[in-house]
Amino acid sequence: MRGCRHRPGRAARKRRQKQESSRSVSVCHQLQYVRLMKFLHQRGFTSSLLQPALFTDTGRGLQTLQTIKPGQLLISLPESCLLTTSTVLNSYLGHYIKSWKPCLSPLLVLCVFLVCERHRGEASDWFPYIDVLPTTYTCPAYFTDDVLAVLPASVRRQALEQQETIREIHSLNQDFFRSLQPILSEPVEEVLTYAALRWAWCSVNTRSVFKSHPPNNFLSGEDVYALAPFLDLLNHQPDVKVKASFNDMTRCYEIRSVSGAQRYQQAFINYGSHDNQRLLLEYGFVALCNPHSVVYVDTDFLCDILRDDRSLVQKIIFLKENNFFHNLTVSSEGPSWRLMTALRLMSLPQTL
Repeated sequence: MRGCRHRPGRAARKRRQKQESSRSVSVCHQLQYVRLMKFLHQRGFTSSLLQPALFTDTGRGLQTLQTIKPGQLLISLPESCLLTTSTVLNSYLGHYIKSWKPCLSPLLVLCVFLVCERHRGEASDWFPYIDVLPTTYTCPAYFTDDVLAVLPASVRRQALEQQETIREIHSLNQDFFRSLQPILSEPVEEVLTYAALRWAWCSVNTRSVFKSHPPNNFLSGEDVYALAPFLDLLNHQPDVKVKASFNDMTRCYEIRSVSGAQRYQQAFINYGSHDNQRLLLEYGFVALCNPHSVVYVDTDFLCDILRDDRSLVQKIIFLKENNFFHNLTVSSEGPSWRLMTALRLMSLPQTL
């Protein structure tokens, strides 16, 4: 009887393609990562499970050094390694922030600290961390006019809103920036520029983890940001399950794997059940094969279809007042309940 060679099935081919697309090269020997790990080690953190690596499909990330079992603790980053508003208030900026009225927001405080520490270069205690932060970002704040021009109208509108938000933060806080001149080695307008603030704003908004802080008399608004060196090298994957939170008992920010991971593969975190539009607007990337992908239906498109309806204005007002006129989507399972409700009401006879 002639033997036959087994042909791998579709699942096996996909596994092989995935492995080939996610080949990695360790970067833990590079100077900037050696500095980072030394910096963290001095603050009480070591990692025997993960190492920084470059992956062909996602870029920089963390590679497992051994098989991660479901339920296993992946990272436990001490509070002393976290960059929070407490870090800033206890720094050379603390006096200026505490004495400024009206109180500044936690986000602005972190942004100013990042800009100032980046300006200080290797003299900064946080240089090993700042040195591994991206020098630029792909979130909407960095979109050029050419990119904005090809975006759907609703996405373009939200991208422009993000850019305007940063411009307003920069323009409205010029007096505070000027108050920091005594601690800067160069003119403040050359340090706290729009470009520098944009970089810091994106660093905080795309890389921070949630950690609630007790209210104080020096800051305004909710304080929930914490920058987490090393931990923020983890990339997002929609189907990965993890448990992540600050442990008040151990005083560490902990990530525990729910689904596990194979040895020498990339370890992932899950930012949440976000569709690709949300990922693009918040983090500057989209996820391939995202099970949460949806298509957003532009409200202007619906209005244009029904422009001959004399009662259209009243219907739109009703939908807006009842919060039904945004996030209208279609997924692989069909139109969302919100979209169907809006369509039903907009299709009612004009006499109603």
